[in-house]
Amino acid sequence: MPIEKISNILKDADQNGYGVAAFNVFNYESIAWAIEVAEEEKTPIIIQFYPGFHVHIPLSTVVSIAVDLAANVKVPIGLHLDHSHTFEQVMSGVKYGYPSVMIDGSLLDFDENVKLTRKVVECAHAMGVEVEAELGHVGSAAIREDFTNPNHFTDPEAAKRFVDLTGVDSLAISVGNAHGQYISAPVLDFERIKKINSLVEVPLVLHGGSGIPDDQLQKSIQLGMNKFNIATEYNRAFYEGLKPYMLESDARGYMYGCLNRAKEAVKNFLRNKIRTLNPKGYHL
Repeated sequence: MPIEKISNILKDADQNGYGVAAFNVFNYESIAWAIEVAEEEKTPIIIQFYPGFHVHIPLSTVVSIAVDLAANVKVPIGLHLDHSHTFEQVMSGVKYGYPSVMIDGSLLDFDENVKLTRKVVECAHAMGVEVEAELGHVGSAAIREDFTNPNHFTDPEAAKRFVDLTGVDSLAISVGNAHGQYISAPVLDFERIKKINSLVEVPLVLHGGSGIPDDQLQKSIQLGMNKFNIATEYNRAFYEGLKPYMLESDARGYMYGCLNRAKEAVKNFLRNKIRTLNPKGYHL
């Protein structure tokens, strides 16, 4: 089927009690295998791309692959351009055909973040493109202060003002989460998630979903979190899947052999993550 609007996917998730896995991709296989598993699980997912990875695969190529493969499955597949920090960068995603983009002005002060985000929303919406933004500091999982200091977290009242002022379609929030590999177990601020969800009508997004304990992910779904970004764990699943075969004596230096052997291990990771975020076992 054609690429589905992310707002429709997240609305279905909210109504049926599951979270949507948004997998950050980096090559053909990372796109294809995620879509294969989504179809097998009968559960929607989002294919998303970090623009900094353009050195590995062009933004436009990701769109072409995702559109082509999604056309051959029945499950809804979303497509999203992840962290863009400038107006020009996010508009390049619109140019190449991303139906959903993220403008990340979280390092700016509140008023400047609002100004930049509103500008992106006005332009993107005019072209039928949805916009995710971020409020609060979702920092590095390698820096404990970034995900343990409440001063970095999203203020619920500010979140409501931000959404009202910008008209964004979804909002990434900071509630004890961070990007990358955690140096200690994260502890999400559930009361903050609950409060923000009660004040904000748009879907909520959790960045740094890799490494958060399953029970915390599932609790956050119950409290209103809708989209879960998975990048670090997906990257590592490929690495761990490839490594055993590469060390075998009969590997013969064939990369396609490595990929063939890694496929089931990577698909098992994808399957487990999708099921973790779908505790009620909802299927289309």
